[in-house]
Order: sequence, then C-alpha cells, then structure tokens
Amino acid sequence: MKKEIEIIEILKKLYPDAKCSLDFKTPFQMMVAVVLSAQCTDARVNQVTPSIFAKYPEPKDFADMDIKLLESLIHSCGFYKNKAKNIKAASEIIVNKYNGILPNTMEELMELPGVGRKSANVIMLEAFNNPQGIAVDTHAKRISNRLGLSDKSDPLQIEQDLLKIYPKKYYYDVNHLLVWHGRNLCKAQKPDCSNCPLKKYCKYYKENNGGKF
Repeated sequence: MKKEIEIIEILKKLYPDAKCSLDFKTPFQMMVAVVLSAQCTDARVNQVTPSIFAKYPEPKDFADMDIKLLESLIHSCGFYKNKAKNIKAASEIIVNKYNGILPNTMEELMELPGVGRKSANVIMLEAFNNPQGIAVDTHAKRISNRLGLSDKSDPLQIEQDLLKIYPKKYYYDVNHLLVWHGRNLCKAQKPDCSNCPLKKYCKYYKENNGGKF
C-alpha cells in the first residue's frame, strides 16, 4: 500500500467517527456556519447558531435583516462586522439570483461574499455530499507539511498537492481526518508524537527526534 494511502487508513482506524463538527440543518445554514467559523472555533459557532437558525432559518430572513441586528447576533464569533456584511450580501444574492436556494457548484458558491475555495469545499462536502476538493485549514496545512505530503505554505497549493496524491474516493476521509488529527494529537504546540501512529512516516518527527523510533 502506498505511504499516502496507508496514512489515511491508519487515521480512519484512529478516528472512526471523524466528521464535520459544525451543526446545521440546511445547506444555507451550513454556509452561514462556515462563514462564521473563520478565525473562530466550531464549538463557539455551534453555541451561537441554534438560537439564530430557530428564529431566522432561511436566506430571506438574513437578506431582510437589519445589519446591526445581525452583527449583535454573531458578535461573539469575532470579525462580526465583516462576517455580517458578507452573510447579508450572500443571502441577498441567494434570494435574488437563486430563488432562495443555495447553489451547489464550486464556481457559484465562490461567487458568494465570504465564501472562498476552502469554504466552498466544506459546503460541497457537508451540505451536498459531493466533495470537489480538500479544504486546507490550519490543521490540514500543518499535518501535510509535517508528513511531507506537501512542502508548500499556501493552502491552495497544498490542496493541489493533495489532489495529486489522493483519488476522489478519499476526499471525504482526507477532509475530516487531517482536522481531527490536528485537534487531537498533531497540535501546533507540543504535538503528542510519542502516541502518534504516523511517526514512522513523519518528517517532523524524524527531524526532531534524530530519526529514532
């Protein structure tokens, strides 16, 4: 088995329940949650969104909402002014251009304010179960570099390296497993290398432990 595939198979055994940690009921709600999650933890977003979505579940609700009200609702997620502006503008586009239905292609999603390639990748995977690529967040970036899957620093370039390695059938697993491994073992500060089942493949471990296992 190829090293890169074996890495994913090992992580699948380590994290059999790996999945997206953002809570949502509709594709539109997923988009809002993803926009809010920028520079914010998923746990914080999940504390904020239930009460919002209970009262304002649809794109039209956000399109019609006073911007100051929206800012106050999402304040604790950080960067609230910019996020509120993007969510409201995206909602207006969804209502006016797509009849209130979130579009389901990468190209159309990336035209929405606040939705870049990483966010569009997450939405395509989670909301539409149709992964088109690999969302490279800080965890995926760090682990890709440490394992030698990519030597790039730009998330878009890292994604392209990963897409050359992994067939589409692995997109779902790669998207979730790199994030879970980053949160649990391969942390930015003080990674738990001694308990990591990937250390025999890991450039970072070899460089920091004299190549010893």
